[in-house]
Parts: sequence; C-alpha cells; structure tokens
Amino acid sequence: MDCKIIKFILLIFFINFKVLAVEFDGKFIQGHFIIGKTNPDSKVTINKKQIKVSKDGYFAFGLGRDRKYDVVITVEKNGSKEKIIKKVQKRKYNIQRIDGLEEKKVTPPEEVYERIKNENKLIAKARAVNSDLDFFKDKFIIPVNNAIITGVYGSQRILNGKPRWPHYGLDFAQKEGTEINAMLDGIATLVEADLYYTGGTIIFDHGHGISTLYMHLKDIFVEKGQMVKQGDVIGTVGSTGRATGAHLDIRLNWFDTRLDPATALD
Repeated sequence: MDCKIIKFILLIFFINFKVLAVEFDGKFIQGHFIIGKTNPDSKVTINKKQIKVSKDGYFAFGLGRDRKYDVVITVEKNGSKEKIIKKVQKRKYNIQRIDGLEEKKVTPPEEVYERIKNENKLIAKARAVNSDLDFFKDKFIIPVNNAIITGVYGSQRILNGKPRWPHYGLDFAQKEGTEINAMLDGIATLVEADLYYTGGTIIFDHGHGISTLYMHLKDIFVEKGQMVKQGDVIGTVGSTGRATGAHLDIRLNWFDTRLDPATALD
C-alpha cells in the first residue's frame, strides 16, 4: 500500500478518535452524579435520551438509587459515532428509624391530599427545567458550617415504626437560625415558605436538568427567579414541615432522578 495512503488513513483515524473523545468525572455507582466532557457540538445520548452539551463540551447526568441496568452513552459528531457502555455498581443502604413524628405527617389526613398533590406538581415543574446554564460543572460546597450529618442518601426510612420511602437527601443538624449558604451558582426556580412535607423550601437550577433543593428552612432570603452566587446566604436552618428538630435537608436531582448530594459536594 502506498505510504501516502497509509498516512491518510492514520490521519483520519486520529481525527475521529479526537472528535469522539469522552471523559467522565464521577463513578458509575447507584445514586451518583456524573459530569461528562466531550468535543463541543457533539450529540450525546444517555439511554436513548438526548441531553444538552455546553459550548465547552460539558454534559451532566446521574444514576438513580436502585439503578440496575447498564448506562449506554452514545456520542456523535460529523458522521462519527461511538457507543460507550458502563456497568452500574450496586450500593448497600442503611435503615433509618425516626420516631416521635406527628401521625398526620406520617400518614396525612385525607383533607390535605390535594394540597400535597399540588405541591408535588410545583416541585416537579422546578426539577423539569432544562436550561443552558453550565454551573453544574463546578464543585459544590457544604451549605452549613460545623453541622453534624444525621441522615444520608438512600436510607430506608421507618417512621413511627412504619416503612416509608427511602431518604433521598443529606441531613445537616444545626441549631435553628444558622445561616445556609448556596452550594453553587444558580437561579431560584421555586421559593415556598410552607410546604406540607418540606416546610420552607428553595430549589435552584444549575443547568442541564441539575437542580438542588433546600428543605425545612426557618427564614428565606431569596425570591423566585433570583440569581445567586456560590456562598451567598439564602436562608436559615429551621424545623418547618415534617421535621423532628432543627436541620437542613438538601437534595440533588437530574430532572426526576434523585441523586446523592454527597457525590457532588467538595
């Protein structure tokens, strides 16, 4: 074969390899938050769902608590296509027992069902935001200083002796009135002072379907639509909603997939 032809074939191979280069920051373990990096203008699909890619080539996704099947990532650009298959590792979760809750907060009375349904719609709407913001690619900071972690992601919760939904957040116990800092730059998409379960609640959009939620706040210092910078004081620790004491419960979501906030914190 002519030497020039061989060089041309090799050149095409290395160009295509560069075009489809993909890097991942995060572990393919149940509940984990993952950031990807590829060439800008690439088309990225996660299990047949096309997701946004930033102008710098960043994209984000996550794995649910009970994810059992592989992750299939497809990257396409300029006619080239690569399929990456990642195995998802299983996790073991704790059992968390919480007693002393008001019975109506464990099994709500029928008269509040409509309220809970409407509030869940508000939260779902905020989590469905798919903006072009790319704050998600930066490291998150811990929102409360000198706090004790009293609840972790994935724990099976037994409330007043009754098995309930797993805990999908991270709980920080701290005295009431302690300042809460924004974990990351973002835009407030939900600000509510008194939701049935979560009490004083804020949700921030960080781009590409990544959102954070702060629960049980006593005071709220932001408004819906407001832009905040990492470290800004957004409220104070409280015990509003379904809470047995003063603490902050934070959540991390990729759209409606609940992720472990600890996998994003610095």
